Amino acid sequence: MGYAVVVGCINIDLWGRSFRPLTERDSNPGEIRCSMGGVGRNIAHNMRLLGMDVKLLTAIADDRFERDIDDSCAALGLDISGSARVRGGSNGCYMFISGPDGDMRLAVSDMSIAESITPELIDAQLDMLCGAELIVIDGNLRADTIERIASRVSAPIFADPVSAAKAPALAPHLDKLYAVKPNGLEARTLTGEADPLRAAAALHAAGVRRAYVTAGAVGLAVAAESRSFTVPAMPCALVNATGGGDAFMAALCRAYTDGLDAEASARFALAAGALAVECAETINPAMSLEAVQRRLETYNSGGKDE
Repeated sequence: MGYAVVVGCINIDLWGRSFRPLTERDSNPGEIRCSMGGVGRNIAHNMRLLGMDVKLLTAIADDRFERDIDDSCAALGLDISGSARVRGGSNGCYMFISGPDGDMRLAVSDMSIAESITPELIDAQLDMLCGAELIVIDGNLRADTIERIASRVSAPIFADPVSAAKAPALAPHLDKLYAVKPNGLEARTLTGEADPLRAAAALHAAGVRRAYVTAGAVGLAVAAESRSFTVPAMPCALVNATGGGDAFMAALCRAYTDGLDAEASARFALAAGALAVECAETINPAMSLEAVQRRLETYNSGGKDE
């Protein structure tokens, strides 16, 4: 197995969970947690837990969190040596609030640091990127940085749109993507299709090799290898929904390196996502290749062809 590169963001996650149903314009008793986050970093972290060799190409500011970021990446064995260092800047921050069920209700994201992940940084690290077995791009990236990666890199590209507002940056490059993982709203933004299965098929028709449209508790719509199908969601005890998508993407990458087909990859990724959301932390420290495989042993639902 070679190395993978994640091009994306690191930020600080602040999570507030109310003990009772949320009341607007009032103080809600609950708990607050702070941890390392960011779509790019979360995916890379999960990839490391799944046994992959990962390099993270990001931007890191010299604020109060710089040392914490460096130390956490070193502890993971996550290579950030090619990243940009931003002097006088601020690292990203993601603040989100959930109800007692753990499902996110409101979030504010400050990802201005992503502007420092520039096309010039991609050019400077092109040899490293071109030598990767696969590349993951975080939808928080600048549109011109995404364009530079899509036009210069030959390795398979896996993309997470991140949000409906940022998904359009991927639209001109769908034929360059090996895999994309939008939710229903992001997929509708990219294709105009409200139905997840039709949206997945439209993404595949536009050139994406494997399209995985997540639909929460409903399951997953997949289009790949000239067919479209659905995979039911895996039952889980939801604690914190925020990290599920990042674990799902990481597992898709591990499945690719293991040579799994689209349906087996989908099931593997759903198992990883289920493990992730059952933990209060954004990254489940119990995540591992063995844990995902054990979870799969209890997953007996089948796909459904269109």
